[in-house]
Amino acid sequence: MKKKTVVTQKGNPELIEALNEIEKEKDISKDILLEAIENSLLAACKNQFGKSDNIRVNLDPETGEFHVFQDKTVVEEVEDSSLQMSLTEAQVKYPGTELNGIVSIEVTPKNFGRIAAQKAKQVVVQKIREEERKVLYDQYYTKERDIVTGIVQRYSNGNYNINLGKTDAILTLQEQVETEHFSPRDRIKLYVTEVKDTTRGPRIIISRTHPELVKRLFEYEVAEIQNGVVEIKNVSREAGSRSKIAVYSNNPDVDAVGACVGMNGARVNAVVDELRGEKIDIVEWNEDPAIFIEHALSPSKVVSVDVDLEEKTARVVVPDYQLSLAIGKEGQNARLAARLTGYKIDIKSETQSLTE
Repeated sequence: MKKKTVVTQKGNPELIEALNEIEKEKDISKDILLEAIENSLLAACKNQFGKSDNIRVNLDPETGEFHVFQDKTVVEEVEDSSLQMSLTEAQVKYPGTELNGIVSIEVTPKNFGRIAAQKAKQVVVQKIREEERKVLYDQYYTKERDIVTGIVQRYSNGNYNINLGKTDAILTLQEQVETEHFSPRDRIKLYVTEVKDTTRGPRIIISRTHPELVKRLFEYEVAEIQNGVVEIKNVSREAGSRSKIAVYSNNPDVDAVGACVGMNGARVNAVVDELRGEKIDIVEWNEDPAIFIEHALSPSKVVSVDVDLEEKTARVVVPDYQLSLAIGKEGQNARLAARLTGYKIDIKSETQSLTE
């Protein structure tokens, strides 16, 4: 048989009003807050009662009244007075109590109102922070592998501090383009490579060097990519210097390269401007590796392409006067073409091919 001795105490309407307001404004469940407050108060009771296995804290969700109860098992002979009560004593205090029954005794400390108010405040503040941190994380997690706009705050120890709106991120030296330099209040586009959940809020890893930055910039600029008519098949990039993108049209009436270039070069120039002058080659993707490799070596002309599908290698012959253009400065054009196509490319001039 379970009985409770309840001592009337003054309620805490201010607390309940505050919780109702938080539930409305922050969309944090009042029940979750009440449960968290009760748990914190129960932990506080350990200091006074030593054990908390049989201690309960009740918080009235309507009045804000706090009560602490100690549940004791009714036994013939008491071995632990903090957990047990004799049958004789129980029947005097709580008539009708039976052996092995449970009696609930109110043990609310005299200063519990003050303790409860302090704990409630701490829990509410902590829960609000946790919820705001969760909302912030969820918001930026949806931006993972996408572009965000940031405002440069300051430069320190080789890193840029970037404000992303509701939080800051660090553009580290490793994710910076060597040729790019920013000033405070500059607005720049950044690629979000990862969003991590931490106790201090979301940690957002941003980059200006990632190849996907180029891809996303074109996706935002080109309507035909947004509606699925044009696809970006691959991107190869040497950040700050040159990029190559392979595009394909699902509609024979739509020129994939022309759509990405835009009227008078407006679309590609918008991307180039955002990348601070980085050169961009837009080439047409083709399922035939030989044709794709020929396109990838643009702007060089190609005489022939001999492909080994198993070895993923290609032997390319170009006009003598085009050899340096095909290879590019320090081998850049050939290197980017190889990354774009996935083939190891060996480039020879017509004269070299005849003498082999």
